[in-house]
Amino acid sequence: MNTDEHPFGAAVVNLLDPRLGAEAVSASDDFFAPKERMLNPDPAVFVPGKYDDNGKWMDGWESRRKRTEGYDHCICKLGLAGRISGFDIDTSHFTGNYPPAASIDVCNVTGTPDAKTEWTTIVPATSLQGDSHHFVPATQDGVFSHVRLNIYPDGGVARLRAYGRPTVDWQGLDRSQPLNLAAIEMGAYAVSCSDQHYGTPMRLLYPGRGVNMGDGWETRRRREPGNDWCIIALGHAGRISKIEIDTAHFKGNFPDRCSIQAALVASSTDQSVVTQSMFWRTLLPEQKMAMDKQHLYTGEIADLGLVSHVRLNVIPDGGVSRLRLWGQPA
Repeated sequence: MNTDEHPFGAAVVNLLDPRLGAEAVSASDDFFAPKERMLNPDPAVFVPGKYDDNGKWMDGWESRRKRTEGYDHCICKLGLAGRISGFDIDTSHFTGNYPPAASIDVCNVTGTPDAKTEWTTIVPATSLQGDSHHFVPATQDGVFSHVRLNIYPDGGVARLRAYGRPTVDWQGLDRSQPLNLAAIEMGAYAVSCSDQHYGTPMRLLYPGRGVNMGDGWETRRRREPGNDWCIIALGHAGRISKIEIDTAHFKGNFPDRCSIQAALVASSTDQSVVTQSMFWRTLLPEQKMAMDKQHLYTGEIADLGLVSHVRLNVIPDGGVSRLRLWGQPA
């Protein structure tokens, strides 16, 4: 399963992604498999015949068999504080050692939760199956900084993902310099795309450069006329003054050319934005691309005023690692 696939909509991101700063803070027990593995952004794997000093190597968090009353838990810090729409409690490859049930609590604290922290249950006790994805909606709204996964009574969870929207204090941000309005941490998200066979456009918005060719948006080889595209909703409407299109690690499969269209969308559904995008004005005319390179543009950018959405056109197809659009938010 693609880690970007879930039932909670295009506008959300996994707030428990270590690439955004998420971390496993503490666990009651992680004898068989360390808690940090549970937040790995890659899909869980199973390696036959692989053992370590404590037993079978498992790709996730796994506690020992509990011989007393109680249950195990793991506390994780969200990479970006925000509102949570739902979770994926993933027990992939855990068959005879998965927890029969789990619940999730949340809190909003500065620093690390302690004995005085007040927790709120956002997912009540839910039955689990082995080797399965469990998509469960959040039952409470609010801004949260940490989650606590409780497993009853013990066992292993391959991955835990918290899908939601980061909260941004726009008034408190330093506006003396342009901001990357196409960053996940600014609330940007990928609305739609023509194709995402090898990688989804949401990865264009992550911090840092791509770590490999799989860390970006890549389409299949186009065998018909036309070109591929993706639409990004900026975290905040703004006037764009600098653009970066990064083809890091894409060498035999980078786009021949790229262009960007943009518009200020006052109110619309994601689906209607796709249709409207065909007629948006040009923000960045066609530019020749090179392999494995950061392409920076300033003087080539058209002054369209405030824009809230952009459409990246890759001509005719290929892969892009990151897209950044700096500007002053409205």
